[in-house]
Amino acid sequence: MESHGRFFKGFVLGILLMAVLSAGGFYVYTTMGQARSKEALTSKESLDKIGYLSDLIDMYYLNDTKVADLQEGMYAGLVAGLGDPYSRYYTVEEYGALNEETQGHYEGIGVVMQQGEDGLVTLVRCYEGAPGEKAGLKAGDVIYKVNDQEVLDMDLSTVAKKIKDPKVDPVHLTIAREGEDDHLELDIEKEEVKVPVVGHEMLDDHVGYLAIYEFTDVTLEQYQEARKDLEEQGMEKLVIDLRDNPGGLLSSVCDVLRTILPKGLIVYTEDKYGKREEELCEGRTPIDIPLAVLVNGNSASASEIFAGAVKDHQVGTIVGTTTYGKGVVQTVKDLGDGSALKLTISNYYTPNGVNIHGVGIEPDEKVEMDGESKEDAQLKKAVEVLTGQ
Repeated sequence: MESHGRFFKGFVLGILLMAVLSAGGFYVYTTMGQARSKEALTSKESLDKIGYLSDLIDMYYLNDTKVADLQEGMYAGLVAGLGDPYSRYYTVEEYGALNEETQGHYEGIGVVMQQGEDGLVTLVRCYEGAPGEKAGLKAGDVIYKVNDQEVLDMDLSTVAKKIKDPKVDPVHLTIAREGEDDHLELDIEKEEVKVPVVGHEMLDDHVGYLAIYEFTDVTLEQYQEARKDLEEQGMEKLVIDLRDNPGGLLSSVCDVLRTILPKGLIVYTEDKYGKREEELCEGRTPIDIPLAVLVNGNSASASEIFAGAVKDHQVGTIVGTTTYGKGVVQTVKDLGDGSALKLTISNYYTPNGVNIHGVGIEPDEKVEMDGESKEDAQLKKAVEVLTGQ
């Protein structure tokens, strides 16, 4: 079992309604105000200015340019003009990465990488049982070469693309590892990797600990497997850890909540026209053991739906610190050429009608973490709440 510290992605996924809007459905949203926006963007003045900027780039810009890159920049800039941190344009490559993220599986070697200020790409996690771990990769390894090509001057996305290249299998990595005088040379065959988004272990006093790192297509399956294992070990009380969980799919968190909530409302959304959509629970398997849910300032969106539903239905105790405060929902529109648009389309509300955007959810038991202490004070408090100590 890995340590209780969560791995946190470099961005908050948010809650995604992954239904693809049809062309007709998209047209319904074209109100008179939005039509005027389109007219302004395609006016002669706007088009002339774009042409003038293009001419200036052609005449004066020092380096070579690619028309495709300029076009992608325009699309991204249009969405950025909304000033909404949760709406964005995805290139073909970025949309592919997003799909991998939400589906919870992909073809690769099963590692998590990050790039530091020094430009070095370092492994921060190797998934248990995945090709990378089986080949000998370890957290802390620095990637020096991919297929004998030095990657020290490449950005993280380029390195990841080279490693995942389906035309090259196995992938050959040259690794620098602390304590080793020479570079390590590893050939790693790629496989379908299921991203582990749930971890669990049995604590003392028959307390089961179950951490959910992200809500993806595979979260429910992994959650059910973990909970079954804990129950077979004699679990009588349960801690669900959502600390540093950035969110994920609305459908996924609702599916997990349906395994513990009584009959009733899980969450509802309202769009700009006041249209309300509800997610309901039939209450077939309400939790019948004491429950505590751990949260912190990085517990966002789908995690907050989870905490809000548990709190409003009074089926568990929320422990930790105030959550992130993301109470809006995004949908992803496939643009037909491999690119996509993620757009904020509605607010969401807890069962009691609370929108937590910009506010977050206050825990029932507020516990700060001491950065200098090795003890997990929040987990300790959750166990105390469950055992009545």
